[in-house]
Amino acid sequence: MVKIGSFEEGKNVGSRSFSAGQMEALIALCDTLLPSIDVSQLPVDDISAVKFYQTSASMAGTPNPVSVLLKEKLQHPKIYLSRLALWALSTWIGTFIVCGRLSLSSHFPYFQKFSQISLQKREQILLSWSRSYISLLRLLFAAAKLFTLLTFFTQVNEKEENISWKAIGYCGPDPNFKKQKPNPKRVEKIENKSSSENQEHEKRLNPNLESPHHPCPGALMEEENQEHEDSSKDGLFEPIYRGIIKLNQPKKIIFDKLEKLGFPVSIPQSKNPKMKSFNPSFVIKCDAVVVGSGSGGGVVAGVLAKAGYKVLVLEKGSYFSRKDLTLLEGQAMDQMYLGHGILATENMDILMLAGSTVGGGSTINWSASFRTPAHIMKEWSENYSIKLFESKLYQEALDVVCQKMGVQSEFGEEGFNSMILRKGCHKLGLPVENVPRNSPSDHYCGWCCLGCKDGKKKGTTETWLKDLVDSGNGAILPECEAIQVIHKRKDKITGRSNAVGVAFEFQHQGVKEIGFVESEVTVIACGALCTPALLKKSGLKNPNIDTPSSDVIWPEADKKSYEGGIMTAMSKLTVSPEDSGFNTVIQTPALHPGMFAALFPWSSGLEFKTKMRNFSRTTHIFALARDKGSGIVTSPSSISYKLDNADEENLKKGLERVLRILAAAGAEEIGTHHCHGRTLKVKEVSHEEFEKFVKEESSRPIKNLSTPICSAHQMGSCRMGVDSRSSAVDTKAETWEVEGLFVADSSVFPTALGVNPMVTIQAISYCTAQSVLEVLERKKCI
Repeated sequence: MVKIGSFEEGKNVGSRSFSAGQMEALIALCDTLLPSIDVSQLPVDDISAVKFYQTSASMAGTPNPVSVLLKEKLQHPKIYLSRLALWALSTWIGTFIVCGRLSLSSHFPYFQKFSQISLQKREQILLSWSRSYISLLRLLFAAAKLFTLLTFFTQVNEKEENISWKAIGYCGPDPNFKKQKPNPKRVEKIENKSSSENQEHEKRLNPNLESPHHPCPGALMEEENQEHEDSSKDGLFEPIYRGIIKLNQPKKIIFDKLEKLGFPVSIPQSKNPKMKSFNPSFVIKCDAVVVGSGSGGGVVAGVLAKAGYKVLVLEKGSYFSRKDLTLLEGQAMDQMYLGHGILATENMDILMLAGSTVGGGSTINWSASFRTPAHIMKEWSENYSIKLFESKLYQEALDVVCQKMGVQSEFGEEGFNSMILRKGCHKLGLPVENVPRNSPSDHYCGWCCLGCKDGKKKGTTETWLKDLVDSGNGAILPECEAIQVIHKRKDKITGRSNAVGVAFEFQHQGVKEIGFVESEVTVIACGALCTPALLKKSGLKNPNIDTPSSDVIWPEADKKSYEGGIMTAMSKLTVSPEDSGFNTVIQTPALHPGMFAALFPWSSGLEFKTKMRNFSRTTHIFALARDKGSGIVTSPSSISYKLDNADEENLKKGLERVLRILAAAGAEEIGTHHCHGRTLKVKEVSHEEFEKFVKEESSRPIKNLSTPICSAHQMGSCRMGVDSRSSAVDTKAETWEVEGLFVADSSVFPTALGVNPMVTIQAISYCTAQSVLEVLERKKCI
């Protein structure tokens, strides 16, 4: 067993407790963004609104969870600057250096700590940071705003309520979702069965122990399957519940479950050279190990298991059955998103959203299911010489995955955001089309980004991973982080190694341990932000691993809501006549109060709270660009990205179209999320004033933290190609350096896609699975 030192979270330098002075400065920062407002001069008589205005961030207890974020959860490479900034603001000289003349008092001794400065001046200071020529000050403002506002609007009390929600018109978790509670009799039956299983283990260890009478094994299996089938019908568990093996149980139970599924488990007696410096607690043998359970890993695992091979899936994130979901924004982001939902580039100019749970991004995405655009397939085939994308196999893959997910484009009732987008496009005579989704037409849900309450959204937990479990040939180990692919030298002529398995880290009874999966083939499907780091840690040196980091990005523009299908309408925009296809699309996002507040521009506490009162009546529409910019993924928490000038122009053109669509749809007031942006009351101005506003607002710079830019689709960090000099994997998605090591996620995309990538990821992974099957068949014959 390997203990990772005597590691305790919070022991490193970046995690020590803040001093009293630093906490005082943090409280002052939070209360500057969200102060207590005197409502005596405001036209407010609603009790909930009065309470919202009067409650400051510190009164709501926001600074403490923000400090926990900074101390323990966030792993940003510049997180140390938060400590430095708070230390500076806790002293008069540091405050003067950071805040300038605005920090001075008119009375002796003139110099003040940040907490001693008046609210009005503190607000001016924060605004000056947001517009500063000094990048670190802009970064400080962006970080303070993001952490404070996201925390304030997502934190809940013991009744799962937030002090702001009623005032801003937010109902909290879906009112049609009632947290499922198991039938007490069924719980008793399951508990009794667990007790019997433990007695069986004891009996195995001590043969003289008398065991209780059991029905025949066949009857037991039939009864167990029936129980889980009933539970699934009741909505308690996903269909994959039987295949989930949590490693926080007694090891005897873990080993027994694995061996029943056909996975031999052994405890190494001596150090195995194949495992290098690792000394694993146990070794599991299988035909294929798949790291990641999202749209890539889930497909490969399901295909291989259904073909009769033993497949083990390692998932870094946790497993949440339907009964475990709360549909609370803060809790879901903390538990189901990579980086606790707060992941950004090194300069925090682009926010990243990526799933980190069983099912990966398919569990928390917005349902959009676009087939690979024809002009993209043509480009990848002709410009990159990857003939896969003009093959019958790829067309078959697109058909198979769309049928598996039940992709369709109809809807019974349209959500407000999409309805506004469609109406505006019709008024302007612009093209608008239905968005294909992996959910039925009656799936009217705005909370799918926080987990699917009823299983109607067909992510991998409802499809490919179900095939894995139903086959009886697979298992899923959640909360297991792969730390290295183990490979051994094959021969001196080719220089290629041969993958023999994966070492992974897990928590067992409060101690971190190492496990090892020995396999014939290894498939890495951690996503474009995590796959490169794992390959590099495993000794792969191909320079095309980690660059470019192609992202699909958007800036926001506004006006209403959070209910209904997240995305059912879209409009395509071709900026240049020479473009063979579209390069920007107009779509609608899922924004609950936390992310809404984090992205919304701030100019003062009063104005911000007043704007938040309109949350439930504000429509958001965004421009999504197929970018040409690139970056480097050093690790999931260390990401750099440079926005290309052409991308910025595409986003500006998209933003211009968004403003026109909102106005045409009848918006009372329109605006953007630019930090210097203005709003316009459309019905109170002339046509000339409207045109001037649209031109000015859409031409503002987007770079350098001036406008929030988000990425929900990271891709291309281990791109596919025909040459090791220009790609990380070959056209079968096998790495150039290590034989038997495949990659199956969006990182293999040759370029950015330009639309939501779930179908493309699954289609490529389906083709990759066919290649893996060929390898396994060959090895079986040796």
